[in-house]
Amino acid sequence: MIKTKLTELLGIEYPIVQSGMQWLAVPQLAAAVCNAGGIGTINVTCWPTLDEFADALDEMNSLTSKPYIVNISLAPTQRLDNEEIRKTIKLCGEKHVAAIETSAEDPREFIADIKSAGMRHFHKCPNYKVSMSMERKGLDGVIIAGYEVGGHPSADGVGTFVIARRCAADMKIPVIAAGGITDGHGLAAALALGASGVAMGTRFVCTDECPISDNHRQWVIDHTEKDTVLCQKTIGSMMRVTKNNASLLANEIEERGILTGKGAMDILKEQMPVITGQKTRKSFIDGNVDSAIFCTGMGMGLIHDVVPVKTLLDRMVKEAEETIDGMKAAFN
Repeated sequence: MIKTKLTELLGIEYPIVQSGMQWLAVPQLAAAVCNAGGIGTINVTCWPTLDEFADALDEMNSLTSKPYIVNISLAPTQRLDNEEIRKTIKLCGEKHVAAIETSAEDPREFIADIKSAGMRHFHKCPNYKVSMSMERKGLDGVIIAGYEVGGHPSADGVGTFVIARRCAADMKIPVIAAGGITDGHGLAAALALGASGVAMGTRFVCTDECPISDNHRQWVIDHTEKDTVLCQKTIGSMMRVTKNNASLLANEIEERGILTGKGAMDILKEQMPVITGQKTRKSFIDGNVDSAIFCTGMGMGLIHDVVPVKTLLDRMVKEAEETIDGMKAAFN
């Protein structure tokens, strides 16, 4: 067991969070993380209706008695309307969800709803300024997305080491470091920086419980930190994804649109057939890695195997302990 602000706040054994990966953050993966000592996340956007999401919460509660997180994206392209979000928050409280993770837009409209429902509130933050504002607004913790992270990284281009350390030094609430962390060495480094835990997405892709094709898992293992690209850099929704045919086409559309003077919305409209989430979901099932956007982080270069979630978490903690012991020995 590792004792940090995060483990004490949520009552978990290991300060390891499974991120809310779109289409992959479902009960079979999240519950496995919870039962292995970490804390799993399910992503509300995986289900098209509130009734189906309620069924997913029931499934989650049947698979684990441990605390878990629900991710609610507030991005304009994904978000529910305010009434639907409030209904979702209320349902989560009724189903005994431990914490809500909001992301993308400012969550100020929903802070009171989450608190009154009896849940902890975390927000995924892209930089120091946003993180500090979340503490002032009374949130329980922040997840710091460094430049290395898959999905939506810091547009400021600041790496995990710098942003995590700066936030941990100046904040009292738990800081969770995300981006480029895949093993116990990364966990030890994050704790040394003052973070209370780590969040991982790409590493959990390469676990037995992740609902993704073997082709996608093998793609991650076969590639390195040099095989990701940034999409949508100029239209306000930057994503780090695999360097595949779909992402290269999306970038080609964006670059061509900029050169011809198109506005951001026109570029996005032209990109949508390539980057749509439904296309990604289909690729996860049929195994065609090149056919759709696939969010992966730069930590991909440190992933070399597919293992059960429990094996991964136990190994990470053992590696972290050995790393910290080795560091202590170096100072003797």
